[in-house]
Amino acid sequence: MERYEIETFLALADELHFARTAERLGVTPGRVSQTIKALERRIGGALFERSSRHVRLTPVGEQFRDDLAPAHQRMLCALADARAAYGSLGEVLRIGFTAPWSGELVLRSAETFLARYPRCTVEPHEVAYHLVVTALWERQIDVAVAVPPVDLTGITVGPVLSRERLALVVPASHPLARRETVSLEDLALLPLVTACGMPRLWGDRLFPSRTPLGLPVEHGLTAGGWQGVLLLVAAGRGATVAPLRSEPYQARAGLAYVPFEDADPVEYALMWRTDNRSAGLRALARTVADTSDGQLMRRLDSI
Repeated sequence: MERYEIETFLALADELHFARTAERLGVTPGRVSQTIKALERRIGGALFERSSRHVRLTPVGEQFRDDLAPAHQRMLCALADARAAYGSLGEVLRIGFTAPWSGELVLRSAETFLARYPRCTVEPHEVAYHLVVTALWERQIDVAVAVPPVDLTGITVGPVLSRERLALVVPASHPLARRETVSLEDLALLPLVTACGMPRLWGDRLFPSRTPLGLPVEHGLTAGGWQGVLLLVAAGRGATVAPLRSEPYQARAGLAYVPFEDADPVEYALMWRTDNRSAGLRALARTVADTSDGQLMRRLDSI
C-alpha cells in the first residue's frame, strides 16, 4: 500500500467529508474518491458508507483505521528520528515542569537529549501548576510535564509518566496530622487553601466543593503560588491537597502530609500544543518518556 493511500484513507476517516479531506491534502475531491475506490478494490469491500448527506466508516473501515493509525504514526516518528540523527535537528526547546521530581526528570532527559542532538538547546522552566496550560497556549514553553487539566483545548496529552498518590496537607498541630490516612470526607473539616488564578474546572478536580457524600467543603484563602499556599497551611489557616511525593521536597516546619485512603491518584503526563509538530518536540518528548524512572504507563505511540 502506497503512503498517499494510507494518508488519504486516514484523513477521510478523520474528516468524513470528501471536500474537506481534499483541502487538507491539497488535492481534488475526485483524486480522494479515486484513491479510496482503488483501495477498496484491493481490500475487496467498502471502507466507507457514502450518501448525499453523509460519509461513514463501515465496521471493516473502523477496524482498518484502528489498526493502521498507530503504525502510520510510528512510521512518521521513525522518519523524523532518522532525519534528526543526521544533524537536521537544531532547535531551542523549552520544557516546563511543575513539581520537583518532574524537574529532576527534565534535567536527566535534557542531558540524554543533548548528547543525541548537540545542535539543540533545552531550556527547563519551572511553571506554577495552575498556569502550565496558559504557558503552553502563550508559547512560553513548548512541552510540559504536569497534571493534565480538564480543559484541553488545543493541547495534546502524550504518555503518562507517573501516577502520584494524593495527600491532605494540614497544620502539624491539627488532629488529622496524627492520622495514618484521611478520607475525602475529611475535606469538610477545615478550609481548603488554593493558588489564586486556578481554572475552575481544573481546581474542582483536586479541590471539590463537596465531599463524595455531599458535605460542603469550604474554600478559604488563596495565595499567589505554591509556597504561599504552604505558608498559609503552616500558619493554621486551612489545608490543601498535594501529591504525597511532594513531602520530601517541600517539607516545612508546621506541616503534615497525610495520604488519602480513597482518592484516585493524579497522573503526570507530557503535554504540548496540538499545532506544534516540530521534529525537535517529538524527539524531546520521546527522550523524556524513555528517561522516566520506570513509572511510564503507556508508550509514545501518539506522537
